[in-house]
Amino acid sequence: MTVFQTIALDAMGGDFGPPVIVPAAAAALTHMPETRFQFFGDERQIKRELDTHPALKNVSEIIHTDKKINSEDKPSVALRNGKDSSMRLAIEAVKEGRADAVVSAGNTGALMALSKLVLKTLPGINRPAIASSFPTLRGQTLMLDLGANLACDEEVLTQFAVLGAVYVRVVKGIANPSVGLLNVGTEEMKGHEELRAASAILSSVEFPGRYHGFIEGDDITKGTVDVVVTDGFTGNIALKTAEGVGKLTAEILRTEFKSTPLAMLGYLLARGGIKRVKDRVDPRKYNGGMFLGLNGICVKSHGGSDLIGTENAILVASDLVRNGYNKRVAYEVEQLMSQESFFSSAVTSA
Repeated sequence: MTVFQTIALDAMGGDFGPPVIVPAAAAALTHMPETRFQFFGDERQIKRELDTHPALKNVSEIIHTDKKINSEDKPSVALRNGKDSSMRLAIEAVKEGRADAVVSAGNTGALMALSKLVLKTLPGINRPAIASSFPTLRGQTLMLDLGANLACDEEVLTQFAVLGAVYVRVVKGIANPSVGLLNVGTEEMKGHEELRAASAILSSVEFPGRYHGFIEGDDITKGTVDVVVTDGFTGNIALKTAEGVGKLTAEILRTEFKSTPLAMLGYLLARGGIKRVKDRVDPRKYNGGMFLGLNGICVKSHGGSDLIGTENAILVASDLVRNGYNKRVAYEVEQLMSQESFFSSAVTSA
């Protein structure tokens, strides 16, 4: 028996709107034919794009609104004035059970604020986290938080470990994922008090993974662990630094390969290998920041994403729905909170 899922799309979010979001949904549909779509935004613009994708049009619904949240709007403005916006209506579709997940390329702060307001958090979860995958020497590593929570205490960091470990187990199929806390060193005495306290808790409780211990910044791309846990301040800096290094490396390679005729010949000889490297670290393949911990599936696509990146964000949302991610998290958090060792560790570290 086929189980259908419905994805709500904020069609007006991001830099490009319907001309990218609609074709991306059409591409995603070829991978997940059991999916239905709801497009929230300007009906005229959405319909114009849907008319060129008949297969998608047959499984889609348009919910018209003239309002959208702008990229420069502060979260407080979005909360106050975004009631009938395409982003808010798409989130409410998940809240009301009309959709199974929401995907938006809109304003990150507004999306997080509205999602927290409308969807709330899962039972036992204090704060949601933004999570995404990084390419590594061993494949991929999940990292959270990437900017939702600038400061986190030990209980929140412990919950992030559960959120990340469950994702890797149910979506990536790793039975016993390793989890590391990002720190300035691997020694037990390193780091601030909250990190050391979180380490003490994770060392003494059973959770859906294996606690590796502290890791350092270079361990992220080494793939030392399957899940990297940190606060949003540190995680966002690490993310932006990695993006900057990637752009710098690409620009240096372009400049050097054009520098001399011999260098250009070297490029022609190495073109196949360079293309494979580029494909392996292509940021579009890792697009789709997941707001883990909400009582509903919400995925943030990069505002400047093209068709491939947006398609990937939709597929990420579909994976979370299909694998019953939130139900698994709720169960694992309940198991964690019921352990006497969790309370004793938390009290000791307080």
